[in-house]
Amino acid sequence: MRTTRLGRTGLHVSELCLGTMTFGNQADEATSHAILDTAVANGITFIDTADVYPLGGDFSSAGRTEVFIGSWLKARKNRHDLVLATKCRGAMAPGANNEGLSRKHIMAACDASLTRLGVDYIDLYQVHSPDPETPISETLEALTDLVRAGKVRYIGCSNFTAMQIMQALWTSDARHLSSFVSLQPRYNMLFRMIEDEILPVAKAYGLGVIPYNPLAGGMLTGRYTAQRTLQPGTRFNLTGAGELYRKRYWNDEVHNTVAELQTYFAGRGISLTHAALAWVRAQEGITAPIIGASRPEQLADSLANIDLVLDVEAMAICNNAWFDLPKERDVAVARR
Repeated sequence: MRTTRLGRTGLHVSELCLGTMTFGNQADEATSHAILDTAVANGITFIDTADVYPLGGDFSSAGRTEVFIGSWLKARKNRHDLVLATKCRGAMAPGANNEGLSRKHIMAACDASLTRLGVDYIDLYQVHSPDPETPISETLEALTDLVRAGKVRYIGCSNFTAMQIMQALWTSDARHLSSFVSLQPRYNMLFRMIEDEILPVAKAYGLGVIPYNPLAGGMLTGRYTAQRTLQPGTRFNLTGAGELYRKRYWNDEVHNTVAELQTYFAGRGISLTHAALAWVRAQEGITAPIIGASRPEQLADSLANIDLVLDVEAMAICNNAWFDLPKERDVAVARR
């Protein structure tokens, strides 16, 4: 697998990023380690997580994903071969100060993540979503102090609107603070709203783009197309997260579009999973799509045709899928 620069930085990351939000709920520790081993064996050296993971958990499980990654890092002794990214913002315990982007919470959250991961520093520390109750200057000042203390190398954001990204960049410039070098938006051939404003901002300011949901929560694998029933253990019926994913993708229009895409690519001997990943990777300005799995063989299958390049006709078929779907207004604070 090739590597690429993360935005305007000198940091190189693999062209796919392993997402880990299944670790600790959909995948136990041994399975999580096997998924990480499969990723590294296939050339993925960029790993993304968050302190609130696993997806679908509660306060009792928050942080478990980082613990699993930490135990794997300790066993494999490969920390410095990897680019490790995590996030803060979400509620880690009851109490108003145990969430958000205040100085108090950011400092505590970073130290807690370092402990769970068993590392001395985080390569990319990201704010998981905006915090309307905290001035962006306070957030950036705290992140800058973490960079200066050597606990964090780079900072980024996730689920920010274009205006929020610009406000953060302006604040960093005006106050001589560390600046976001990357962003994590939702992006796939069924959801392309970031093309209007967010991708142009990223291009203009040299930000790395690390899109999540490139397979639309598994919808673009085609696994749900025939029966159209909610299957146990998928993110569509996870506690706390299932409703969000059903709202995004579980409707007749999406099912019909996916069925048409699956039929088209099956006729060409191409997996819809591989086509969906190839489409995202082909888009201008995309750095490293985040791909996850709940089983190692699932990840291996997704990576089986990683060098696929879609021809003009196939790209047109993928491009047209978006236009006939009902449009939603993405909510920045909706974290996956």
